Amino acid sequence: MNKRLLSPDELEVALRDIGTKRYHNRHAFHRLLHDGQLNRGQVQAWALNRYYYQAAIPVKDSLIMARFETSELRREWRRRIEDHDGRDGAPGGIERWLKLAEGVGLDRAMVKRAEAILPETRFAVDAYVHFVRDRTILEAVASSLTELFSPSIISERVSGMLANYDWVTSDTLAYFTPRLTQAPQDSEFALTYVKRHADTVEKQQAVLGALCFKCNVLWSQLNGLYLAYVAPGMIPPGAFVPGQDT
Repeated sequence: MNKRLLSPDELEVALRDIGTKRYHNRHAFHRLLHDGQLNRGQVQAWALNRYYYQAAIPVKDSLIMARFETSELRREWRRRIEDHDGRDGAPGGIERWLKLAEGVGLDRAMVKRAEAILPETRFAVDAYVHFVRDRTILEAVASSLTELFSPSIISERVSGMLANYDWVTSDTLAYFTPRLTQAPQDSEFALTYVKRHADTVEKQQAVLGALCFKCNVLWSQLNGLYLAYVAPGMIPPGAFVPGQDT
């Protein structure tokens, strides 16, 4: 454990170093996805399982928002919920992800039921929701800082999938366009909050641990996808089987 209190800028460097080393853009499944090395069924498995994570985002954000003590902070965090749930009749991120799932050939109702997701997906996502519910508000906010690293993976994902899968269109991937501006705005607020409030060695270690945990949540989901749908191909009972549940 680091015994020295880091300056706010040093803390930011340490947080960004975690992303450089642990963010899921380094996972083999993402490399295959972006480089056009997956078949349609494998892409469908990714879209299906990722929906469970997307649908949980406004749930975990509602938990965080409820713990803020000022209306100013709650208003700021509420925007995240609206970005995913939608507002004033305009669709949000969840609806756009369902469109993505339909665009790769999945049945919307099947995706929403989430009955055929991998157990690794369910365990990882549920653990994330429980984390933001049970840990300190500072750790909960810090766990969202994977958004610092998402714009680069989004750009890579969209360009790679459009270039390599002729059955994927820009409309299919419309989910990602707003995230290129939403994620930097969200992460700037969260980073400022963490740098201001992590004012002891113990708090700084907690926020670093929270970001590591969130990276592990994302990594674990891809581990499950790789083991089930790439190699060695161990699809667990009850999980989506390409060609059978679309």
